[in-house]
Amino acid sequence: MKATHFGRNAAIAVIAAGALALTACGSDNATGTTAGTQSAASGTKVTGTLTGVGSSAQGAAMDAWKAGFSAANQGATVQYSPDGSGAGRKAILDGSAQFGGSDAYLKDEEYATSKEKCGPEGALNIPVYISPIAVAFNVPGITELKLDAATVAKIFRGEIANWNDPAIAALNEGVTLPDLKVTPVNRSDDSGTTTNFTDYLAAAAPEVWTDKASGVWPESLKGENAKGTSGVVKTVTDTPGAVTYADDSAVSGKLGTAQIKVGSSFTTISADAAAKAVDAGSPVEGRGANDLSIKLDRKTEAEGAYPIVLVSFHVVCSTYETKEVADLVKAFETYVVSDEGQKTAADAAKSAPLSKTLQDKAKAAIETIKAKA
Repeated sequence: MKATHFGRNAAIAVIAAGALALTACGSDNATGTTAGTQSAASGTKVTGTLTGVGSSAQGAAMDAWKAGFSAANQGATVQYSPDGSGAGRKAILDGSAQFGGSDAYLKDEEYATSKEKCGPEGALNIPVYISPIAVAFNVPGITELKLDAATVAKIFRGEIANWNDPAIAALNEGVTLPDLKVTPVNRSDDSGTTTNFTDYLAAAAPEVWTDKASGVWPESLKGENAKGTSGVVKTVTDTPGAVTYADDSAVSGKLGTAQIKVGSSFTTISADAAAKAVDAGSPVEGRGANDLSIKLDRKTEAEGAYPIVLVSFHVVCSTYETKEVADLVKAFETYVVSDEGQKTAADAAKSAPLSKTLQDKAKAAIETIKAKA
């Protein structure tokens, strides 16, 4: 796909979470909404219920958004089941949820299918949340290690069996590494976090990671697995020698994390470093005029960038069955991308706030959501 650079401001703004109304897919699960006085949190006062499925990495941010939106709109409720990004996209397309959160934008075939449910423009991928994915480990006495892409790939392919392997030792001079078995732990569900992690490995270490990027972990690879972000983090926490990949907000303070080699130096994981990596991102071609999907450059050598980054979206319909549902979706999404919503997410989940440039683009895209005539 051809693409042009987003640039610094636009890239940082790519932070994700999503909403897609079930009514757009022929359901009446959402109750009626009413326009009212302007709210600092949501724009227009509304009532009703939105039901979502999707990214477990969005969990902390979503909890904060649900509380903030409901506090500003008495009678409005957001329900969210963190079953994974793949489940969220599926729920949007089959009409079993009102919105989906996904750590990967809709695939081309999914976007084409969405036109059947959401009108000729199809679904809109609205970036609302950006966060680094940690390579997180449980190695007693060690809180940080330096790793490059090839070594990370070998660890998760099972080609490095012990933590004192020469490949790890060569990158961590002066660190006493234990003779402890490495136990890789991957997601068992179709996961946007897995998509982003394997996309990084396939791009940055193609000589080792020979599988294509996918939300489903390669069946040929051995190791432990668990469902959802909380599942893999708990498994690693309970298993000395275990290692996984997970949203940084879920592992901070619980597990050791890796610095990742970018160019000739190593970058410590942080929201700001993840935002710098998004600078090299490009808009995806072949989508609707108001779609904000972005393709990341995993091989960036920008100083201070952290390339294992997750951009999470709220996927919403461009057209809904009723004005009531369209108004409710627009109100919730407007809150999510607002200054207040972004600060709430940053405080709860250590995400990087949307830049003014992308924030404005997201608001403009949300404003185009409409009901069928």
